[in-house]
Amino acid sequence: LTGKRVAWLGDWGGAWPMEEGVRDTYEAALATFADLGVEVEEIAPPFPAADLWQAWIDLRSFAVAASTAPLYDNPKYRPHLREDAVWELERGRALTPVQIQKASATRSAWFRKVTEVFSVVDMLVAPTAQVWPFPIDWMHPKEIAGRQMDTYHRWMECVIPASIIGLPAAAVPAGFGAQGLPMGLQIIGPYKHDLAVLQMAQAWHEATDWPAR
Repeated sequence: LTGKRVAWLGDWGGAWPMEEGVRDTYEAALATFADLGVEVEEIAPPFPAADLWQAWIDLRSFAVAASTAPLYDNPKYRPHLREDAVWELERGRALTPVQIQKASATRSAWFRKVTEVFSVVDMLVAPTAQVWPFPIDWMHPKEIAGRQMDTYHRWMECVIPASIIGLPAAAVPAGFGAQGLPMGLQIIGPYKHDLAVLQMAQAWHEATDWPAR
């Protein structure tokens, strides 16, 4: 991996709130790349976070509305759907064709932009989550660092850049926080560069062996 270059996305210029200690754990973990001969550079947000979020949540709601419809439309099953699922389905059904087209256009614009980024770096690295593992009886975190979560998926907004355009990504352990809870990193590669992502993830595993700890 000597000579490879990765771009660290951090908290996307402050767009992604982080629980206390999360960013410190990431920053410490990044030193492993240097041990592997990989150059790490933190870059400015390459695309507006608000635009990515809006495109993703609209496309997701549109898809959920279709996939959940057989349950929602059946009086036998609808009472058993989670409140969040009902909210998302109804939101998806209310979207206009113009909104869906706009979300699709934003997705395409992000794909073009990330292709430019990958012309100068080999991989992107991002957090896997913005919060530490939370109590099992929580449905989802309601706030992070004093910022209210407006949907049930906002606490993992950091996975959107890769998932919305189908980039290969591997989640690798990044270590443990002061309270002993684990955190991870995403290694994200260019479209169809799955093997390169797996190779870097394997090198990371061999250098850290976090699962054994």
